[in-house]
Amino acid sequence: MLWVALLTRSDPSTPSDDDKLRGLSMYALQFSPRTAIVEDAVVVEVEASTRLFGGRRALRDRIVAEVPEFGVGNVAWAPNSLAAVAFARAGRENGIRGPLTSALDALPMDTLVAVRPHLTTLSQLGCKTLGDMRALPRGGISRRFDKQLLTALDQAYGLRPEAHEWVDAPQTFRMRLELMSRVDNAPALLFGARRLLMQLCGWLAARHAGTTAFVLRWMHDAMRPRGSDAGGELTVRTAAPMRDVDHLSRLLAENLAKVELQAPAGDIELEALDVHSLEENSKSLLPDAAHQGESLTLVLERIAARLGPQKVLRPVVVEDHRLEWQTHWQPAPEALPKKRVRRSRFPQPSFILAKPLRLAMRGDKPMYQGVLQMLTGPHRIEGGWWHRVREGDDESTAVVVRDYWVAQSPHCGVLWIFHEHLGRDQTAWYLHGAFA
Repeated sequence: MLWVALLTRSDPSTPSDDDKLRGLSMYALQFSPRTAIVEDAVVVEVEASTRLFGGRRALRDRIVAEVPEFGVGNVAWAPNSLAAVAFARAGRENGIRGPLTSALDALPMDTLVAVRPHLTTLSQLGCKTLGDMRALPRGGISRRFDKQLLTALDQAYGLRPEAHEWVDAPQTFRMRLELMSRVDNAPALLFGARRLLMQLCGWLAARHAGTTAFVLRWMHDAMRPRGSDAGGELTVRTAAPMRDVDHLSRLLAENLAKVELQAPAGDIELEALDVHSLEENSKSLLPDAAHQGESLTLVLERIAARLGPQKVLRPVVVEDHRLEWQTHWQPAPEALPKKRVRRSRFPQPSFILAKPLRLAMRGDKPMYQGVLQMLTGPHRIEGGWWHRVREGDDESTAVVVRDYWVAQSPHCGVLWIFHEHLGRDQTAWYLHGAFA
C-alpha cells in the first residue's frame, strides 16, 4: 500500500479547520476514491493510481506543487495512513524508503495523537521517541494506559488493520471560502476562487464529469455603504464539459476583469450549475483524432470572455435538409447541441452561395459560362413550413420545393443547381453551390 498524508497545520496544537479539511478532501478525490480525514490531515491511498498520473515521482511533484494553495504545511508518504500522518507531523516526507519500523522508531512520541495525553508519564519513564515507547513491556502499557495508545501504535507499525470512513463525493458541488482579507476589486477574488476551482475539478474527476456552467458568488462586508447589495455573482459557461482548472481560471479571470464590486467582499462561494458526464481522453500511444480540435474551443472561449459572448460566434451544424439552414451561428461559450446530423446520399457541394443566382437559359437548358450538362439528379428537397423568417416588418415562411442537380460547366467545373417549383416562373434555374 502507498498512502499520502496532507497535513493542514504545521503546529499540532492548532485546531484543525473542518471546512478546510473538507475542501482539501474534495481536491484529493481526483487521485483516489479511498480518501479519508484522519485527525488534522487528509489521507489518500494512491497505490492503484500511480500509473494513471505518470508514476510515483510525477504524482508526488503534482501534489507538492498544488497543495500549498490549500494551506497544507507538510506532505508525507508511508505504507499506511497513520504512519504517513506521523511522518508529516515530523516533517519527513519519505516514509517508504527503508524499513518502516526503523523509520518510525526515530520519530518523536507526539507525532501520534493517541500518545499526547500520556506524554508527561511516558517522559518520566525516559521515553522520547516512538521506538523508546515500543520497547516498553506491552502488558504494562495495556494496564497503565488506555487501549487507544496500543491500538494506534500497532496500526502505525502495520501490525493491526486500519478502518476509515471514506469521503464521499456529494451529488452537487457548492463550497464557500472566507477570504484572508477584505477585497476591494473583483480581479483579486481570483486568488481565493482558484482554490475553490481546484476543489471543483477534484470533485468532477471523482464523478467522471465536467461542467459547462458554474457561478461565483461574493458576499459584501457588513459595513458596506448604504444602498449597495448584500453581494453579487458571476456565471461562467463553457461550450463543452470541462474540468481543466487552468482553463476555468483563465475564463474566470477574463470575466472578473469586467466586474466592479459595490463594496469590499469578505466571503466567496462557488457552485457547479450544469454537470455532464465527461468522455475521458485516450491514453493510448497513438493520438486520438477526435480531440484534435479541442484547443480551438478553449481559445474561442477565452476570446469570448474578453470581448463578450456576442462578439465571438461559431458555426453549428443542425438537422435540416435545406442547405441554407443546415448551419447557424451561436455564441462560442454556449454548449454545443448533441444532435446528430443525418448525411445525405446525394452529393453535397463544398461551397454554397449566400443567395442563389438565377441562371440564363438557352432554350430549355440552363447556362453558366457555357451550357450546363446534367450529371445526376433530380434530388427533391421540400419543407420549411415551420421556419418563419422576418425581414423588417414582414414575416414569411421559408418553404422550399426544389429539384437539385449536379451539373458540369465547360469552364467552371462541377456545380450544384436547382429547379424551383414554387415561383410564378416554373422554368427558372438557380446556381446554389460548387464542388471543390
